[in-house]
Amino acid sequence: MARGINKVILVGNLGNDPETKYTQGGMAVTTLSLATTSVRKDKDGQQIEKTEWHRVKLFGKLGEIAGEYLKKGRQVYIEGSIRYDKFTGADGVEKYFTDIVADDMQMLGGNPGEGGGGARSEFRGGGDRNERPARPAAPQGAAPRREAPAAKSNDFADDFADDDIPF
Repeated sequence: MARGINKVILVGNLGNDPETKYTQGGMAVTTLSLATTSVRKDKDGQQIEKTEWHRVKLFGKLGEIAGEYLKKGRQVYIEGSIRYDKFTGADGVEKYFTDIVADDMQMLGGNPGEGGGGARSEFRGGGDRNERPARPAAPQGAAPRREAPAAKSNDFADDFADDDIPF
């Protein structure tokens, strides 16, 4: 039998500044409030916007980076899984929580009010707390950076054209 899939992808804006706390073991736990908005037309052709709010948790180095670099209003891409928790309070009332546990995060656009656009930084979680974050991703639309091969002095290469190569 195949395993199930629990995957969530969100692109939205932060509703407030991230809140970072640390466990007794020193691991960062950052909570974000992320708004996603969808637009549709009703039967009369009027546009209707619906905003959903998501509570996102980031752990370890990913949480530290989010706490340091993200601010209210910033657009962010989050990839992770959905987690449901139940908690019984001191008053005996059961409370239910739905969290998105982030595995990857990409900061999109510039910081609010700075007019920056198109820049994107990517960070992946799941590693050791002391692990360095993944390098920032190339700007959107940019080709991956590759080193040019070293020029070889070879008389054999002058004997045929590129069209003669079968691959």
